[in-house]
Amino acid sequence: MKVLQGLSGTISSLTSVVIGLLGLGIVVSLLGGNVPFVGGVADNIVGLVQSLGDAGIVGLVAAIVILNLYK
Repeated sequence: MKVLQGLSGTISSLTSVVIGLLGLGIVVSLLGGNVPFVGGVADNIVGLVQSLGDAGIVGLVAAIVILNLYK
């Protein structure tokens, strides 16, 4: 049980770091244009939102699932 709790804590910590880096990437991309390290983070997010919008109800369900994963 302790192994699973430790693994869960590690995954939660890594997810927090990735979300922070994603936010930083968006800000840097918007302020500095196309920075080589962060690439097209904003373009990728816009593409994701467009693809979810094109998917209709399936996109809505996917968006709800994604939002619940980040809670």
